[in-house]
Amino acid sequence: MSVPDPTRVKSGQIICANGMPAFYTRPAEDVDFPCVILMHERYGLVAHTRDLATRCAREGFFVLAPNFFFRHPDQPLLNKGDSRCDLSDPDALDFLKAAIAILPTLDGADTTKVAVAGYCQTGRHPLVLASEVDVSAIIVWYGAASKREWGVTERQPKPLEELIARLNCPLFAAFGAEDHIIAIDDVRRLRNALEEHGKSYEMHLYEGAPHGWLNDTMPGRYRMAQAVAGWTAQQEFLRNVFSGAWPKDRVVWRFEGESRANYDFTKNVRKE
Repeated sequence: MSVPDPTRVKSGQIICANGMPAFYTRPAEDVDFPCVILMHERYGLVAHTRDLATRCAREGFFVLAPNFFFRHPDQPLLNKGDSRCDLSDPDALDFLKAAIAILPTLDGADTTKVAVAGYCQTGRHPLVLASEVDVSAIIVWYGAASKREWGVTERQPKPLEELIARLNCPLFAAFGAEDHIIAIDDVRRLRNALEEHGKSYEMHLYEGAPHGWLNDTMPGRYRMAQAVAGWTAQQEFLRNVFSGAWPKDRVVWRFEGESRANYDFTKNVRKE
């Protein structure tokens, strides 16, 4: 992989074939880089997501960050967290396919190497994609594990267990032991399902981290030490995947977790 100059990136805005706008950013060097499709949290395509994309680009990746909630009628209200946009699995699949489809038209994108990352509300959607489309890797931050993710609903027509069984690539996941939505038992359930179905994964559980702890625009949630550790682990995972260190003819399980000896999920509370 080419070593980029971390002080120089190229960025811009594009529109996918379905009308979905997207922010892209990449190292300035005139070569092709592995791709990361970066999904956003429930707030839509806000500054935090663009910051993560730029940070990732500085480390040698072509990053595409679409606004998956572009059809919401009040973007400012959504961005403030005062409204919701509940994306169904079929819609998420269509939108992610549209994002992948535009990559070959963009300079600097190595479309033979594509990873997809989801955060919180969009955490399950990389699994939805990877259960049907061949990608290099998927990434989940504090999502895709709570109890509501496992059942079948109108927006989730396939059970999470089925998505896991059909995964075709390794999964990286990061969770916090102080998450008020995802209990440690939920994390273990996801880990166990991956192992039962023979899927490769790297999973981290960080003590002292609440829900949303990577988001440095939310002081009540952000945890610098855990965020740095999680991001570093994610980037190392991506570099290893794209260099061929996670071959499909092997199954690799890596779990690292830490929590309080007196852990009690009922004591975890929402942080702002």
